[in-house]
Amino acid sequence: MQLEQGNIALKNKDSKLDNRAILLVKCPDKPGIVSVLSTFLYKHNANIIESSQYSSDPENGKFFIRLEYHCDNLQAKAKEMEEEFVQIAKDYDMTYDFYYRKERQRTAIYVSKELHCLRELLWEWQNGDLDTDIVVVISNHEDARPIVESYGIPFYYIPANKDIRKEVEAKQIQLMEEYNVDLLILARYMQILTPDFVGHFENRIINIHHSFLPAFIGAKPYDRAHKRGVKLIGATSHYVTNDLDEGPIIEQDVERVDHRDDVETLKKIGSKIERRVLARAVKWHLENRVIVEDNKTIVFH
Repeated sequence: MQLEQGNIALKNKDSKLDNRAILLVKCPDKPGIVSVLSTFLYKHNANIIESSQYSSDPENGKFFIRLEYHCDNLQAKAKEMEEEFVQIAKDYDMTYDFYYRKERQRTAIYVSKELHCLRELLWEWQNGDLDTDIVVVISNHEDARPIVESYGIPFYYIPANKDIRKEVEAKQIQLMEEYNVDLLILARYMQILTPDFVGHFENRIINIHHSFLPAFIGAKPYDRAHKRGVKLIGATSHYVTNDLDEGPIIEQDVERVDHRDDVETLKKIGSKIERRVLARAVKWHLENRVIVEDNKTIVFH
């Protein structure tokens, strides 16, 4: 009986999302934009349930807005609304996207030997706090196989090094296409991706870097942080670009440390920060709360 009730609750939740959508817009800032957008939604009897906006400069700046709305019979209206919005976007020089809550993104996770970030993502996903379908996990080691397969998720072991990187990435791209993946998460995947691979998934690869960027980029940041006697350590989650560890930053966090903390202690503290920072960044991406502008992000929490 409990299982049946659970299925009914899940079905009811999904049905509520059928009529929910998100509109993300960026454009040159000028008077009247909010009015135009709200009038457009009102015309289609859509009720705005969440609105967040930001202007980089009220004079000749950029305007960014996220509107989440409910609209009865949305599936039947969506095409008409999108077609009508084309002219509005042209008039105001808007870059925009419509996202529909009923359409869950399909996610792949890449991992190497350190599994703490993978475990956190799987836990959040199992709890229902990550609104996605984790469809495949890929690793260059076998360490993650037991935990991944215990969740019923396909696991692929693909050895990787710089000498066979081209062949490895060709196979990975093929798998991403086979599983129709929308988002790639690098959960401590310790391989550098080539420009060709990154180019296939622009602003769709999220990485966790075990340092508070831009300090201590690259390998062994905790060793170098310890040598410098830092008083704060942190982690950074960002979109992957072809500039190593310099993609648009989505989320960061820190914790205080002191001279008593050795390298191993720093790593333990750091792993906790990494887990929560990556999970938050992924959650905000999945909820379409992130707009990328040049090499920075606007994140509507």
